[in-house]
Formats: sequence, structure tokens, C-alpha cells
Amino acid sequence: MTNIIEVDKVCKQYNQREILKDVSFTIKKGSINGLLGPNGAGKTTIIRLLNGVIEATTGTMKVMGFDPKLQGDEIRKRVGIVTESASLYHDMSAWDNLVFFSKIYGHADTKRITHLLEQFDMLSFKDQLVGTFSTGMKKRIALSKALLHNPILLFLDEPTNGLDPEGINEVIHYLRKVNQEEGVTILICSHVLHQLETICDSYLFLIDGKIVENGTMTQLEDKYLKEIKLLVETGLKPLTSPTYKGCKYSRKGANQLEFLLSTKEEITPLLTNILKETWVHNCEITNRSLEAIYFHIRGGKVGE
Repeated sequence: MTNIIEVDKVCKQYNQREILKDVSFTIKKGSINGLLGPNGAGKTTIIRLLNGVIEATTGTMKVMGFDPKLQGDEIRKRVGIVTESASLYHDMSAWDNLVFFSKIYGHADTKRITHLLEQFDMLSFKDQLVGTFSTGMKKRIALSKALLHNPILLFLDEPTNGLDPEGINEVIHYLRKVNQEEGVTILICSHVLHQLETICDSYLFLIDGKIVENGTMTQLEDKYLKEIKLLVETGLKPLTSPTYKGCKYSRKGANQLEFLLSTKEEITPLLTNILKETWVHNCEITNRSLEAIYFHIRGGKVGE
């Protein structure tokens, strides 16, 4: 899989203030990536640099083989962007919005507009004013707008802000659909980590203008998950000893025991032993979340 984005030792200063510091990373073509970090970390600055809207102070960047500093127009022709605000005209219908923006992009294709509205389950609302839509519906139209010109790459800046849980799940569903069916590479900027656990192939952690860690979930778990907390719903009765078959455990609720294990390889033997004595209805690793790993990267403990 080839790299569609390559960033090498990029720094960005505003008024002698360093916003980005020696940032380096790559993004593989066809992947979904999370650029994660708190507000003010520099996520939006990276998106603007990659699109050639602003220039890096030092360092080099390549997007689809183009240099953003010199070939920003070529990049912007081939990418789609969804910002935190939907950037739509509220006094126009969904259909008129998409026709208007398709003409600006030079891709006035009504078949493409109809296809996108169908993909995002919005065709039946095409003649309604965007101003009457819920936040989730506006996000879907904004995604349609960003995909009008068949982009190779999609940048999303806080795409789930303002959405309720159902709306968040819908956006994640549609993004996965676009990635799988159209092969669009996606870079998602967000400070809400748990929302991206089910969609991203890999993650970049940006803190105070620096990429402090990156990798797939498996790579991050292997590096930071030094202790496994396994919550088991079972009929196993507490023992007088705080260990079971050599595994430390504690009671967490009715029929729930939390075991402390050294590696994930210990899970199968543990459950096998329990099943010899009683039932197991459910088990879950409770400290493997992206948020827990993030806090560990920042210096805390996984599971805090």
C-alpha cells in the first residue's frame, strides 16, 4: 500500500509562536486515520497545511505526490473537506446546495448528486431547505458536498461535533461506506477519542504541536497495555484467596469478577478453567480503549 500523504519534520510558526514542532507522519492510500488531540493541539493547522492554504515554516510535505506549497490548487481539486461547521446555504434546498457547489467544483453532474443523496439516505429530503434540517442531516449533506467531485482524499475536521449518539453512529457508518465503496482515503481530526475506535485503521496523537505517538490499535495495545483487566460475568464464587488458578481477581458486582492478567494469551486458559466449574455469559477487556491508551501516552495509567 503506497503513501498518499508524507509529512517530514514540519514546523509552523505564527507571530514567533511555534504551533507545530517537527511533525512527521505518513498516511497510506485507502486507509482511515484519526488525527487525535485536545483542542488547540494543531490539528486544524495540519489540515490547512496539507491543502496548501497556509505554508509550513520549515519541513516538507507531499499530498498525492504534490507539494502543498507549490501545487495547492492541484491538491484542492482532488480532495474533499468537511469542517466543524457544515458550510451550507440554509435558505436553499439540499438539492440546490449540491447543484451550486458542483458547478463551483466544475463537476455539475445530477446523476452524481442523486447517487450521493441516495448513499446518505437524503434523497427524500432533497427539496427541503437545509435550514430546517437537524445537525445530523446537515452533516450528511456536507459529506455529500465534499464528495461531489469524486475526491481521492477526504479531510474531516471534528465531523461529529454537535451530534447526538445516533447521529455520531450514522456519520461513522457513512464514512466507512465511502471508504469501502469508493476507496477514499480519510483523515479525521477529533478530540473525542472513543467515537473513532470502530472506524480508524491507525491513529496519530498530536499534543502541544508534536506527534507523540502513532500506530494501529494493535500496535498501541502491544506497546502500552502492560496489564490486562478482564471483566467476566460468571457464576464462579469468590474464593478465600484473592487469586484463581494463579490469576489475581476482585469482585466488581453481582456475578462479575475482574481478573488482572499479564498478557492477552492468558485469557483463553482462564476462561477454559472457569467453564469447567461454572458458566460464563460475557467477558471484556476494560482497559484497552483508545482513551485509556491516550492517557497512558500523556503520562497517566491505562484505565484511569
